[in-house]
Amino acid sequence: MDDFIYLIIAQTGTRPARFFKFITKKPYNHVSLSRDINLSEMYSFCRTYRPFPIPATFNKEIVGKGTLGQFNSIPCEIYQIPVTHRQKRTYEHIIHHFSKNRKVYSYNILGLLAVYLNIEWNRKKNFLCSQFVAYTMLKMGIPLKKPFCLYTPDDFRNFPGAALVYQGELNNFYYNMHANLIEQRY
Repeated sequence: MDDFIYLIIAQTGTRPARFFKFITKKPYNHVSLSRDINLSEMYSFCRTYRPFPIPATFNKEIVGKGTLGQFNSIPCEIYQIPVTHRQKRTYEHIIHHFSKNRKVYSYNILGLLAVYLNIEWNRKKNFLCSQFVAYTMLKMGIPLKKPFCLYTPDDFRNFPGAALVYQGELNNFYYNMHANLIEQRY
């Protein structure tokens, strides 16, 4: 293994997020992927416009902007997963595909109930955030313990081979990381 991808598992604080937290009793309700520890590019299935939960599709997430910019405190855990160079290239192809075709995909609202009831229901153009992450892992050749359509954000907290590299507040991590990068340049 020569490279890494990163899982960002977070609790955003939106009304739907607070509702899901109440129902599931889990600390986090959202998961994103990043190609680097700087979190310069995070991707997931989430709302497209900050004030409204719908429409939602594949989106690039930026700390401090959009939904992530709406909250001063976003509890999170960041996990590092070792990947080969080939798996990293596959990751890049998958992200490119979803970015190029994002209007074809949508948020899997009906899938929320299926996952909650543990019913395997694979909808080809609809994903939850956790289904997208699990699907990406599967396509990269990373084995899954169950069908990708049954994954929840909490499942990634115990993902085989994943190492916890940070637990705390997302904004602090992001801004400290970028401050350190700027400091290293000078």
